[in-house]
Amino acid sequence: MQYLVDTGAWLRLFDRTDAEHADIRTALQRLRSGGHSFATCTQNIAEFWNVSTRPKTARGGYGKSVDVTERRVEFIERFATVLDDSPAAYQHWRTLLSQYQIQGTTVHDARLVALMHIAGIQNIVTLNVGDFARYQGLSISRPKDIAAVSQP
Repeated sequence: MQYLVDTGAWLRLFDRTDAEHADIRTALQRLRSGGHSFATCTQNIAEFWNVSTRPKTARGGYGKSVDVTERRVEFIERFATVLDDSPAAYQHWRTLLSQYQIQGTTVHDARLVALMHIAGIQNIVTLNVGDFARYQGLSISRPKDIAAVSQP
């Protein structure tokens, strides 16, 4: 199975001081060793770049250089398939906006869901389960829940 990895998980994967880091690392390792693969999209990469290069003095910024951020994005691109933006994904996104009465910043989550649907991906690894709970047919996993599953 393929899992879309949400931006917050990517960001914390690289931040060893973050409380979520160990669970994210363990979760991704367990999924990969179980034969699963990962996906991301241009929106995830844009959000990752934004937060990574935003000054630490700004809301949520990591204050990383462009060079460090570039190396991290290259890692993500090697680790995960980057989903294509397509006219079909755009049309599906537009349908989701109306169907689920999406307003405000949640339009970004709907875009991820549209890309997942078009790519045939039903699974997402995210720290923000509530952001995706409204969408039918998704399997939403928190890294800490995956990490907590005992290994045989």
